Amino acid sequence: MLKTGGRQVIMEIERKWLTDGWPEGAVPTQIIRMDQGYISLHPTVRIRRETSGMLTRHILCFKGKADPQGLAREEIETEISPDLFAQLEPFFGRPLIGKEQRRYSLGGGLILEVNQVDPGLPKGFFYAEIEFATREAALSWEAGPWANYLAREVTGQPGQSMAEYWRLTRGEP
Repeated sequence: MLKTGGRQVIMEIERKWLTDGWPEGAVPTQIIRMDQGYISLHPTVRIRRETSGMLTRHILCFKGKADPQGLAREEIETEISPDLFAQLEPFFGRPLIGKEQRRYSLGGGLILEVNQVDPGLPKGFFYAEIEFATREAALSWEAGPWANYLAREVTGQPGQSMAEYWRLTRGEP
């Protein structure tokens, strides 16, 4: 990861699963409420507001094209001011995607991020992601006690990105 000023340039390496809800019996280490919208789908450019406790961040994010496995892609994030976020939001002309993310520690520095997308709306759904430091770590990771919960992996499957969900539910930017 390269961090310059308020910007982070990283190679995002993650696996993704569709889930049927929150993991039973697991206690989250953090809960984040998000609102996000897409300025462009090709390349992916989005804004997001993240609120956790008393802290709110506003982020502009650029995502490169995924590798052939759909496992890794370059991502650039930079914090923007609340004022700039408020100025950009009306450009969408449609509601932002609402998300609640709960994070669970898996040990070994790994975090399971479980997201409920558009709660209460007909097309709302749950998905989970884990970010890894390397492709090798991602490919060799085994779900162990999480195997039943993470049974429907969709890493690299077309149509499983949040940008595609935006297109299907909100239209082209």
